[in-house]
Amino acid sequence: MSPRALACPASLKDCASAPLAAEALARGFRSAGVSTDTLPVADGGEGTLDALCDTFETYEVVDAFGRLRSARVGVLAEGTRVVEAAEAVPFERDPPDVMAASSRGLGLLIEHLPDGPLVVTVGGTATMDGGVGLLDVIDRLPGPTRVLCDVATRLYDAPRLYGPQKGASPEQVAALEQRLRAMPELAPYADLPGSGAAGGLGAALASLGAELVPGAEAVLDLLGFDPAAYDLVVTGEGTVDATTWEGKAPSAVVRRSREAGVPCVVFGGRVRAGSVPDGVSVRELSGDPSRVEDDLVELGLALGASLRGA
Repeated sequence: MSPRALACPASLKDCASAPLAAEALARGFRSAGVSTDTLPVADGGEGTLDALCDTFETYEVVDAFGRLRSARVGVLAEGTRVVEAAEAVPFERDPPDVMAASSRGLGLLIEHLPDGPLVVTVGGTATMDGGVGLLDVIDRLPGPTRVLCDVATRLYDAPRLYGPQKGASPEQVAALEQRLRAMPELAPYADLPGSGAAGGLGAALASLGAELVPGAEAVLDLLGFDPAAYDLVVTGEGTVDATTWEGKAPSAVVRRSREAGVPCVVFGGRVRAGSVPDGVSVRELSGDPSRVEDDLVELGLALGASLRGA
């Protein structure tokens, strides 16, 4: 029987979406004569909405700095809405002022929704406001809500860990932590894993009754990920480093593939030295963003040829 492969990469930040990466891998495998399915994955951060949904609604909201923008909401087959916080308040490389960044746009987006179950993904936002903007707009969620957290960061650690990448100076990092500690409504949730996700949006949503869950595991469950029918699984992301194994999508794919007894290969545009756990098979791409698609086709072709020769 012909071998079968499953291509389930996460996105390669600023280079290729997860669906594009999956299709490039599949083209390589199929050129090698290997039957291949694609299943783009995510971890609650960038690309999660597109990994989970094919049907969308669009609403007008504001971004983290009050500018009008359109934001999509995904609809799953059973009617559950999927909201990606970054659709409303996306991360910006040169933010106007991290101290002014507000989660109000996410509140406006949720306010539009009909009553019913909700999934909120909270990675990749510009915000560090502890959800103040969100809580100014809504005081209830439309139904049972799960929050897919791309990190397990706790509330008071968020400014130190993620403030600088959102434009915060050392002085502002201290001010942001002080601001979060001065929010008594969030204190009961401050030690929950994921409470610091998206600058405290995890804690704010938990205060409204939402359940915080590890994003990668929840995405795989929602997608029905099952490697048992395949001879090889391939996953990966833009940079493979120590954080890859701390709950990101590729680490969840590797773990579940191992549990099913299926070999799994992880690729990275770049692979940081010393970052790969023992026993994990990793392939490094060229590192050239302009070659990502070609690199993935070539990787699929090489792995497919090896699979057919096995």
